[in-house]
Amino acid sequence: MTDPQIAILMLCLFIVLVLLGFPIAFTLLAMGVGFGYYAYYQGGAESFADLLNNNIFYLLNQNTYSVMENDTLVAIPLFLFMGYVVERANIVNRLFYSLQMAARNLPGSMAIAALLTCAVFSTASGIVGAVVTLMGLLAFPAMASAGYNKQFASGVICAGGTLGILIPPSIMLIVYAAIAELSPLRLYAAAMFPGLLLAGLYIVYVITRVFFQPHLAPKPRAEDVPPKSKIYWDLIVSFVPLTALIGMVLGSILGGLATPAEAAAMGALGGLMLALLYRSLSWQKVKESVFLTAKATAMVCWLFIGSWTFASVFSYLGGHDVIEHWVLAMNLEPWQFLVMVQLIIFVLGWPLEWSEILIIFVPIFLPMLDTFGVNPYFFAMLVALNLQTSFLTPPMAMSAYYLKGVLKGQIELVDIFKGILPYLGIVIFSMVLLYQYPGIALWLPDYLFGEYIQ
Repeated sequence: MTDPQIAILMLCLFIVLVLLGFPIAFTLLAMGVGFGYYAYYQGGAESFADLLNNNIFYLLNQNTYSVMENDTLVAIPLFLFMGYVVERANIVNRLFYSLQMAARNLPGSMAIAALLTCAVFSTASGIVGAVVTLMGLLAFPAMASAGYNKQFASGVICAGGTLGILIPPSIMLIVYAAIAELSPLRLYAAAMFPGLLLAGLYIVYVITRVFFQPHLAPKPRAEDVPPKSKIYWDLIVSFVPLTALIGMVLGSILGGLATPAEAAAMGALGGLMLALLYRSLSWQKVKESVFLTAKATAMVCWLFIGSWTFASVFSYLGGHDVIEHWVLAMNLEPWQFLVMVQLIIFVLGWPLEWSEILIIFVPIFLPMLDTFGVNPYFFAMLVALNLQTSFLTPPMAMSAYYLKGVLKGQIELVDIFKGILPYLGIVIFSMVLLYQYPGIALWLPDYLFGEYIQ
């Protein structure tokens, strides 16, 4: 076999192993080292030292060091810590209840409150699993007891929970910035309107569907509605401090006053202060937040080390060249190239999660953007929207599994799948809108930082 053929075998074997359930980060690492040993083999095996004389070990060491010193990735543990502290401060509970009462006159008010709470909490957390799990424990029982259709309620929570990988400060965008070597500030600015657009489309869908099918979401009973003064007070107390913290973090980034890492540090401190304000900060909760932050950060770091090693070996063997030549030989128009890539990412979302798609497959297409004259930030937003589908597309649909994990026997997995399918269509529709009107993503970064020149 030639080296490029071995590279394609390496890629196919990775997909098979992931589908079999092997840990992603360590599968990437093991395959990178295994195939890399072949790729960099220099011959000679007279002694054990000769066997270890292989450049793959130097490459692995350098990749590990590069991840540890990457300034962009410093923001990840700080944003994670902010999200976990806010989660444990019971702020989300207050927010959901107050938004529910404030939207009581709208069709599907509790579903709208769940979507808005997911959107706000997503910006503070950026962790899909945490948002879906918490809202599954908080909002689903409330909607079920209010007579909401369980299939409908599960779709709302799963779709709302995925907004965290798109709405800044998104962990996914930080990862994308590091992989594509793009400005995280521009990426955050580019993601603002697409994220708000998607959340808005979800809310419009809920209102429209409940308007025509009111049995899906009964209106709250009059005796359950507190006085207006209490509603407004609860809304101010729960909504204003959290949105102020998020606005301060994002505003400092987009205004150029702080780097993402500096803003994340400010957000982590703000999360602790909010927890103190609500008198819900304890040493046990801080320890839990630190532990979960370390656990999630370690996973991200190992993903980077493994993926960069895997990608380096794959490229060295000629894998990237094979795919690039195959695509260029098709003589595609720019729009055809974009459609083809998005279709590939969409199909990959059936068996794989966003991290695998982003770290392994997206870099294959990044070098071709200049050839087709595609703005890399516009491409990034199409990918970011598309990656929402990896959480909403059966049979994987990780958001469905997160929700099923906390609800146990309260709902069947197939009903959750049925509930999320309309939102999958909304994501695709939002991608079409973005393609037709690129200014949705590009206007704000161009306004804040000047027009991007390729």
